[in-house]
Amino acid sequence: MSAFSRRRFVGGASATAAGAALSLAGGTFASAAARDSALAATAARAVAVGGTTLEEVATPLGSGGYRRLLSGPGWPLVVRADLAAAQAGRDGRRTGLASFVQFTDMHLCDTESPMRFEYLARWNDAAHRPQETLTVRGASSLVERVNEVAAGPYTGLPFSLVMATGDNTDNHEQLELDWYLTVMSGGQVTPNSGDTSRYEGVQNSGDAAYWNPESAYQDSYKAVGFPQVPGFLSAAGREFKAPGLKTPWYTTVGNHDDSIEGTLPDIGLLNSLYTGDRKIEGCDDADAAKLAGLLKSDPAAAVLLLGKLLEDAEAVREITPDARRQPFTTKQFAQAHLNPAYTGAGPYGHGFTSDAANSGNLYYTFEISPGVLGISLDTTNAAGFADGSIGTAQLNWLEQQLRANSDHWYDTNGKLVRGGSNSRLVVLFSHHTSTTMGNLLLDPRHFFELRHDGNTLVALLQRYPNVMAWVNGHTHRNQITAHGHAVPERAFWEINTASHIDFPQHARIIEVTDNGDGTLSLFTTLIESAAPYGTAFDDTSDAGLASLYRELSFNDPYATPGAKLGTPLDHNTELLLAKPGR
Repeated sequence: MSAFSRRRFVGGASATAAGAALSLAGGTFASAAARDSALAATAARAVAVGGTTLEEVATPLGSGGYRRLLSGPGWPLVVRADLAAAQAGRDGRRTGLASFVQFTDMHLCDTESPMRFEYLARWNDAAHRPQETLTVRGASSLVERVNEVAAGPYTGLPFSLVMATGDNTDNHEQLELDWYLTVMSGGQVTPNSGDTSRYEGVQNSGDAAYWNPESAYQDSYKAVGFPQVPGFLSAAGREFKAPGLKTPWYTTVGNHDDSIEGTLPDIGLLNSLYTGDRKIEGCDDADAAKLAGLLKSDPAAAVLLLGKLLEDAEAVREITPDARRQPFTTKQFAQAHLNPAYTGAGPYGHGFTSDAANSGNLYYTFEISPGVLGISLDTTNAAGFADGSIGTAQLNWLEQQLRANSDHWYDTNGKLVRGGSNSRLVVLFSHHTSTTMGNLLLDPRHFFELRHDGNTLVALLQRYPNVMAWVNGHTHRNQITAHGHAVPERAFWEINTASHIDFPQHARIIEVTDNGDGTLSLFTTLIESAAPYGTAFDDTSDAGLASLYRELSFNDPYATPGAKLGTPLDHNTELLLAKPGR
């Protein structure tokens, strides 16, 4: 860690706050001195740690109420030898094979849309977040960080690509998709809808259930310490220039890119509500609780209740209609990526082709680096519910890709099968995790096709020794899982990364190395946005808003930041793996 960040932290925090920060960071160190020793050892193994959580991490001050964030000590590297032993001297032997970045769950959000359920926040913390008007600026600040860091901390290899693993939009609106594509490729963006000269949403409603940032009104958020920020809403919706990634980027689709609020099936019946002039800002508690339950148990009934609420809700606001809120289909999602205006650093289509735009099949392969293949899957299910699965046709296609890039594999009985001479290491990408792929309802896009769960996918991947990792999102938390096997070369790692809307707002650098001793290492290093750690409530500059985005996310009263943070085993890690070669 840098001496700068250490001095800054200790100088600004009490001993109590420092102890709390040590705990929040998931540390298992007896003292700050022990942590500093571990960080020094970490830095000695790296090429550079600047700009990553190896150097410094957003850390809260105090306890209780609204808590400020500032720069705190970084998180050291944790070696995980769950799947292969760590051999001495490997740093001197290792050869870098790949270096890339994962974004996930950015949820770029049209907060003024009529098709949002903010009044359900007490039952579902994703329904409304105090920071959600700042999602576009927060994502652009993350892009800035990747542009600044530019290379992997352990290999020094320039990033070959950035992969966004789904929920790039919050409510699959065309406008949100345009914002996402502009943030990634660069250009002018106005994160506002309807009447872009003003804000028309719940945060200036005067309802005590929401944070009304520009008003002195004592809402429930200010009661626990949230600030008054004059000019916040007009600044949040102000046009700004997104720099765009300097690195090629790819997209994987998520359930929020696919359905209404990531949960309700979209068969076009509610399009007029999306683009209309009425927005529910509050309703009877009994109706809200019922709708929250139906969203999890009966999406069709939830759609019917939503229509009823528009007629009977206690607080329906008239807003400026906007045709740009029209929801997009999966085919239109792919087609939008083919717009030359959004090519940016490339590649053209960002993984999607004209065939994908015509078929709606949003899965594909791409080269991460020479000898390393990326495979992007579509694990969404348009039948409804947040969780996913995979259809038979896609599962068969996946096995074809694995077999075409393997020189040996194992059949379903565990028998070794020799294949061709062409073999590449493989990294799989999807939105859903192995434990969130239990939605086996028939997908209306492929109604006569069976669906398969995460266990089926794990079993398939373990038959192909060249599969190193499965990288995903969806859960909004950091979690790295070892999928072991009695045959070491059949094991692989599942790398799940927190969202960039909820705290801790992370993205992840992933590097692959050959250790020259029969093992591979995957280094996973978390990064935060480029926004300054300290906030000033009178600073509504672009950087100031991006900083506030992070701090508000930590203080969201309906969220539990510690639950999404993960442990040191899920943060900055070296994941050992047996190199395939039988």
